[in-house]
Amino acid sequence: MSNAATPRPVTEQDLQQLVADADLGGRDPKGAVGKLILAVAVAWSAFQVWYASPLPFIFGVFILNDTEARAIHLGFSVFLAFTCYPAFKRSPRAYIPMLDWVFAVAGAIAASYLFLFYAALATRPGQPTWYDLAVAGVGLLLLLETTRRSLGPPMVIVAAVFIAFTFAGPWMPEVIQHKGASLTKFLQHQWLTTEGVFGVALGVSSGFVFLFVLFGSLLEKAGGGNWMMQISVALLGHLRGGPAKVAVVSSALNGVVSGSSVSNVVSGGIFTIPMMKRTGLTGVKAGAIETASSVNGQIMPPVMGAAAFLMTEYVGLPYADIVKHAFLPAVISYIALFYIVDLEAQMINAKPLERAVQRGRREYWLRQGLGWSGSIAVICALYYGILGIQAVAGAAAPWLLGIGGIGLYLLSLWYAAKFPDLELDDASNPDIKIPEAWSVARTGLHFLLPIVVLLWCLMVEELSPGLSAFWATATVMAIVVTQRPIIGIFRGAQNLGDATRQGIADLVEGFNLGARNMIGIGIATATAGIIVGTVTLTGMGLMMTDFVEFISGGNVIAMLLLTAFICLILGMGIPTTANYILVATLMAPVIVELGAQAGLAIPLIAVHLFVFYFGIMADVTPPVGLASFAAAAISGEDPIKTGLQGTVYSMRTAVLPFVFIFNPQILMIDIGHTAEAILVIAIATIAILVFAAGTMGWFLTKSRLWESAVLLLVCFAMFRPGFFWDKLYDPYVEAPAKQVFDIAGKLPEDGRLLMVVSGMTLEGDDVTKTISLPLTAAGEGRKRLADAGLTLTALGDRVQVGAIKFGSAAKRVGLESGFTIEHVLLPADRPSKHWVYVPALILLGLVALVQRRRKQAAA
Repeated sequence: MSNAATPRPVTEQDLQQLVADADLGGRDPKGAVGKLILAVAVAWSAFQVWYASPLPFIFGVFILNDTEARAIHLGFSVFLAFTCYPAFKRSPRAYIPMLDWVFAVAGAIAASYLFLFYAALATRPGQPTWYDLAVAGVGLLLLLETTRRSLGPPMVIVAAVFIAFTFAGPWMPEVIQHKGASLTKFLQHQWLTTEGVFGVALGVSSGFVFLFVLFGSLLEKAGGGNWMMQISVALLGHLRGGPAKVAVVSSALNGVVSGSSVSNVVSGGIFTIPMMKRTGLTGVKAGAIETASSVNGQIMPPVMGAAAFLMTEYVGLPYADIVKHAFLPAVISYIALFYIVDLEAQMINAKPLERAVQRGRREYWLRQGLGWSGSIAVICALYYGILGIQAVAGAAAPWLLGIGGIGLYLLSLWYAAKFPDLELDDASNPDIKIPEAWSVARTGLHFLLPIVVLLWCLMVEELSPGLSAFWATATVMAIVVTQRPIIGIFRGAQNLGDATRQGIADLVEGFNLGARNMIGIGIATATAGIIVGTVTLTGMGLMMTDFVEFISGGNVIAMLLLTAFICLILGMGIPTTANYILVATLMAPVIVELGAQAGLAIPLIAVHLFVFYFGIMADVTPPVGLASFAAAAISGEDPIKTGLQGTVYSMRTAVLPFVFIFNPQILMIDIGHTAEAILVIAIATIAILVFAAGTMGWFLTKSRLWESAVLLLVCFAMFRPGFFWDKLYDPYVEAPAKQVFDIAGKLPEDGRLLMVVSGMTLEGDDVTKTISLPLTAAGEGRKRLADAGLTLTALGDRVQVGAIKFGSAAKRVGLESGFTIEHVLLPADRPSKHWVYVPALILLGLVALVQRRRKQAAA
């Protein structure tokens, strides 16, 4: 790594090797071996496309259940991990040693064991043979070795600690003591069932994540990544601190489809970091801005580093609801970073980059108005046009929409063919000029088609994530193959055969890159399964709750801070997907249980977003922040200093999870009407900007200490109005437990039923806790409760919890059979807590007035 003492220019080859080592595997053999690895990678991608598609059911060929698909998925991943990732830094990269071939074949067979011998294993459930156990033991050891190679020591150490905990239970301190497990039980649980390695995490990787990673790789290969970057440059490069703002927006766009912080940093940072340094920012700050931007890409819907799909499994909400809840925090976090960048530019008086075409102010704003209004008009026309076709055409609508999509694709290529192909500018060029937005946009309008298909299938049609990703991937596959020859036809080119062959080669390379990008994710989700398996085998989740409660002394804030710290530790050096699995398995239940016992009715999605946000913060924070090291390699600065500065910039992201817990309205929960939603969005945006100004020490001008303190107080009041209002008015009134059915029936769709329950836990402890039970479609009270997995028995005025459906919403929020409902909580009839915003805005205005006068006096 370069550092401040010995900076040196970083070459394109250095950066490609950095990405290869982190995401693709640093080994690149040539000749027959290279072709074999390429063939295996392409075969893996082709298998995943087949598995996600409806084709197996249409043709009745190669139909697989989830367990078989997971085994094949891991088999490919293990084989490619041993062949693509060298064992050590000094290991050869130009060829594959014989021992790695042995490991690759043995690991692939062991990983695919559940597929290869599925029928035989089904005949002896719970009765493994010595051969089954031997395969399981070899498979686990080889999986840990692939984890070390592809992800580094941190993940292996975490897994090894959990494995040791499985056997060392009887000798552990009392608070985390358990009876332990035999080797036979451990191997069977981890490898021969779906409780461990082949559990939910690997299922999400094989069912959803692969297709989204492949989608992103193909879109990048088609030129979509370069197009998004250039659009960001064209829209923002002329602003004060323009290159840094380009980094923020381009990372947000990449985050829509990317699942890796490191690749986000390198793909954008190679262009934005040198440009930021040219405008006057230090290398440390330039790298930190790119790091903060790229890591934030992991919280940006719809993909969220693939965590969104895992959340559907862990939280039990539809995918569209996950995106709805996660959207506002992600957007305001980016807005705040955008503002921070502007403040940095003010501090150094940074000059904007020069436009390629100079226009008068009137003409400029006229073009801007026409551009944005035209874009909105086109989006509305497409949305309502598609709905209209679906309403009129019925069953024929998909065919008509397909024909219409092809027509739009050809029209966009015909228009793009009139202009030169888009080339990536050289960021080191001192005479770089900012192009006009439309001159960039017109060359790649067709790149929007697969993104529109993806979002439409996910959010409007509400197809499964896997099927949505399939249709989006199929669309981008068609673009990769056909865009070159079709543009050639429109330009009257003669070498259409070469263009077609190049399109096919791009598709093959996209399949290869998609598979190699998935090696680490596949291995990470499988290894995370070891942790999940340990938790289910030993009951560690309950122990973790006791441990955190003991350390925090039952204090909610201390519990949240401790949980956040543990999430940061668990996330060090671990990819986003595996990171979320770890923190969701270990720490989310802790917050749910201890929060409920403290009287906090915390929505489950708020808990999972809390642990997820702090898990990914580990990509920024020293000493292991992978994204910070990647940015430092480009800037030539010290990675620790870059990570520390990135941590400062990421404070605005770190404060949001606490807001989720105490004010779920920021997640669009408990919003009464449209006007309230608009108010919440506006105030949340102002609050995060005020927080950024308070922590940066600069608002309209450099802030004095008391001014920063007032700004942070204003931010607190806006984010947490209930803190003040609840001291004046009780937030809830208690209703008798016997009214629970009537109240459940009257709640709006997607409402929350708040109850205070008491009873004895499985461990024999008497508890009283506040439960927030999410309800779905409107209907009769008993049915809504049953749909949530809850059966209640009324005995006069007393209501007792009966059966709890396994895996239901009622189970996830901590209800247990035999609990008694003490009372139901209803919102109190009181003035709106939003009145707190009035004095907060007055305080903000006073600070602004004071700073404005001081700024004018200084001028």
